[in-house]
Amino acid sequence: MPIHLARVRVTRYACAVSEKAKPDRAALDALLRQAEEGAAFAMRKIGSVPPTFLAATPSGLLTFIPSTMSDERAKDNLANTARLICVGYEAVAVVLMIEAWMRLAPPGGKLDLDTPPSEALDRREVVLLIGETFGVHTQRFLPIIRTDAGGFFGFGDYDGPEGDSFQGRFAQLMPPRAAPADQQALARRLLDAMGLTEAVLSGSPFNN
Repeated sequence: MPIHLARVRVTRYACAVSEKAKPDRAALDALLRQAEEGAAFAMRKIGSVPPTFLAATPSGLLTFIPSTMSDERAKDNLANTARLICVGYEAVAVVLMIEAWMRLAPPGGKLDLDTPPSEALDRREVVLLIGETFGVHTQRFLPIIRTDAGGFFGFGDYDGPEGDSFQGRFAQLMPPRAAPADQQALARRLLDAMGLTEAVLSGSPFNN
């Protein structure tokens, strides 16, 4: 069930950091596979993929789905809520799923930056998976293939450049190091005040 953020103002969460954390590539790879399966499930069931944040933590999988992504404030709230979850629940790997329009530069040519991807004739509909573990960032593009009637057929192969860096509000959702216990407790209290208890966040929204 979507989680409502109405009347909740989330600010960027900064904290002191303690010992350096090591990347957990196995957890990230497993979470990326789960995200891809979940995206396919959502496409089959409802024809779209809601923005979804997944976090692998020592206590299990946590999931956050915002109620809206209609404006810049809602997008900032998603990013900052994800950061709170990472700190409060000691996330070891995270994935953010977003359905988007994408354009690629033509072979030997330059990308037209003046036309928004959503308005371009050569746009491609994709699901973007933004994955992260400590010090490691990755992106996967899942091109959406639709039937003649507009239904979901499957995901195609992505033949564009690989993405190993990412900038913007959804970059570096995880802290570079493990947060100390008092900062973890503070993050949990803030999440609880927003109605995002561990019980609300626990589990996967996708069931095969």
